[in-house]
Amino acid sequence: MKMRTGGGLVYQRPRPTALYSLFPSHGRPKFRCSSSYSSSSDHVSFIKDVGATSPPEHLPQLLKMLQVRGESVISPGAKQGLIPLAVPLSKNRSGAVTSLLRWPTAPPGMEMPVVEVRKHGVWLLAKNVDQYIHRILVEEDANHSEKRNDELFHASADAGKKLYRKGGFAESQLLNLDVYLLRKVGLFPDVLERKVMHHFEKGDHVSALVTGEFYTKKKHFPGFGRPFVFNAEVLLKVGRTLEAKDAARGALKTPWWTLGCKYQEVADMAQWEDEQIEYIKEKVTEKGKQEDLQKGKPPAQIALDEAAFLLDLASVEGTWNDFVERIAECYKEAGLHDIARFVLYRD
Repeated sequence: MKMRTGGGLVYQRPRPTALYSLFPSHGRPKFRCSSSYSSSSDHVSFIKDVGATSPPEHLPQLLKMLQVRGESVISPGAKQGLIPLAVPLSKNRSGAVTSLLRWPTAPPGMEMPVVEVRKHGVWLLAKNVDQYIHRILVEEDANHSEKRNDELFHASADAGKKLYRKGGFAESQLLNLDVYLLRKVGLFPDVLERKVMHHFEKGDHVSALVTGEFYTKKKHFPGFGRPFVFNAEVLLKVGRTLEAKDAARGALKTPWWTLGCKYQEVADMAQWEDEQIEYIKEKVTEKGKQEDLQKGKPPAQIALDEAAFLLDLASVEGTWNDFVERIAECYKEAGLHDIARFVLYRD
């Protein structure tokens, strides 16, 4: 912990220990991927050969379902201008890109979540591919769009049969789709946030506060800052300014590209000016790295920290391309050569 001027505390947030041996750098086949993608095998091969990890079992079924929903499946190497940890899957009519997130060191239970890529980072759609397939099927079933519904169930194939039985929502006698999703499918950020806002609409501030606090439990969305940002907004809404400030500062201990909004919006709630940004800029200088070395921090961990800090800085303005080469160098210095190649890869 380090005190900065302006009344703000800044810190070096805890990082996962460097994982030197998880991703061996030898013997990987070179992968070439066409931007005119047409086969799910491209994504499966990309995740294996470039992402250097195991692809989700039901990824081909999800890709077919996204196409049925009217999204254009795109090349996994179409990463230009996106956060470099994303594996693009599809693009919808509004231009939003659905992707998988390839963490360098994944939090427990979040090995390859489904996210929507935004300018300043990502929005979590589901913790994994199966959960997202399950949600899509439930929503289509609940919406009674028969033809499309059948197409989606057909596209989901064996994955759909395993995850959800058609008609299950109606049989549950739960009139509220969000309640069904939370009880039967899993926790989703947008659903929890809607639940809080419904409590406010009913004038039930206590339930809104309880749900906002529930949202922030670490076991629910490890590695993501969005729950803390939203909880800060909830606290502000009921006039609990000091608690909102603390919640916003807690959010800024997480990767800034997981905040679900612009960095500045959270910094304003935290009542910080430029302390955080200046501190991180200092940490990635040669002087900052030498100080860490003198404190006994392993060089590989310093490199991992620098990569994380650079991702934070890139998220402030969404300038991913400006930082990607140095981020890759950091992963190389940490011994994660496959991650470095993945970060650099572009069609």
